[in-house]
Amino acid sequence: MGFLVRWLVAFILLAVTFNPTELNFVRWANESWNEQTSFVVLFGLVLLVIYVVFLTAVLRGIGALGVTLVLAVVAAMVWVLLDLGWLSLENPGAMTWVAILALSVVLAVGMYWGILWRRISGQIEVDDDGDI
Repeated sequence: MGFLVRWLVAFILLAVTFNPTELNFVRWANESWNEQTSFVVLFGLVLLVIYVVFLTAVLRGIGALGVTLVLAVVAAMVWVLLDLGWLSLENPGAMTWVAILALSVVLAVGMYWGILWRRISGQIEVDDDGDI
């Protein structure tokens, strides 16, 4: 259940930021910049803070190499779906949703890795970098 919650939050975060529909931050910010600049900046900064929290946790959890490996696995799965004909590069909207899904999986794996590692190995990881 923990992984699904993390994946859902990551998916919502990415979809709120950008998606092929008209309901996303990027489109709203472009259309509302002149009339609602303060709101655009505020929501942009809130999104930035959330992304920093996510990316910090992901990079501490699986590191850059782990992100690359998870992205490679997800990309290979998309390639298989393209080869099977279940996905088409002809539909940019669908491919945008696939990209959002793929990136949300990477974020969720990175957020969940510490818990998964503890369950698999029985070891607890402790960061001793003096930040306490």
